[in-house]
Amino acid sequence: MTGYEVAVRAEATLGEGPTWDPVTGRLLWIDILGMRVHGYDPASGRRTVRTTEQHVGAVKPRAGGGLVLNLRDGIGLLDPDGAFCWLHHEPVPGRRANDAAVAPDGTLWAGTMRYDEAAGGGTLSRVTGAGEVRTVLPSVTVSNGTGWSPDGRLMYYVDSPTRRIDVFDFDGEQALNRRPLAEIEEGAGFPDGLTVDADGCVWVALWDGAAVRRYTPGGVLDRVLIVPTARPTACAFGGTDLTDLYVTTARTGLNRPHPLSGSLLVIPNAGKGLPHPSFAG
Repeated sequence: MTGYEVAVRAEATLGEGPTWDPVTGRLLWIDILGMRVHGYDPASGRRTVRTTEQHVGAVKPRAGGGLVLNLRDGIGLLDPDGAFCWLHHEPVPGRRANDAAVAPDGTLWAGTMRYDEAAGGGTLSRVTGAGEVRTVLPSVTVSNGTGWSPDGRLMYYVDSPTRRIDVFDFDGEQALNRRPLAEIEEGAGFPDGLTVDADGCVWVALWDGAAVRRYTPGGVLDRVLIVPTARPTACAFGGTDLTDLYVTTARTGLNRPHPLSGSLLVIPNAGKGLPHPSFAG
């Protein structure tokens, strides 16, 4: 199954983290290594770009307006007028932010990793709107996609080098009873960012796999979307009816990147997504 379109032609070094903001009607995404936050309005075609002062792993809308950023040195808040402040500042030499997601209760689940990708050098932490931080997973390598089932009772998570999508029981605050949902076979790429659709299926981008896959809640592979770029990084449903699947891509580390590497792609009418909560901070 294929049928992609180019939403934004770009040369992002490490495009990541697509997120639909229903309030503004735009798709947010970032270039981690390029230190840029992108906005795209599919209705008008208008694009915005904001530069950050350090590597940015994720961007999400805030319930009261503005954005929350998972940055190299911690969690930052951008107000609607552009004013910035730290919600949680915790620099760790050699470590940077990576993917993040907002849980049903409005908390941010923010991942980190080592620049050298040393095993166990990253974390996954739960951040409240008041800035309280609790480390949920203290020893991961490349913390990546995180998402929740439609009823909020399951949490899905990817630590990319494991080649697995894992699933936890979720009680509203804690992720418990970790076990594998699906494993990506050797040669098919590494699981990266993910999203969960209205049927409870998990869509995951495959780094070095040139594809996005959908797995059922039982872990069965039932759909494959082929993309032209070797390194799709993450996916999310967007548009007013949440039926268009947006896919971010990267060009970092490629000797001869595809002309669309680093662009934002979209597969129209790919499925039906879930509304995502905004960060409560």
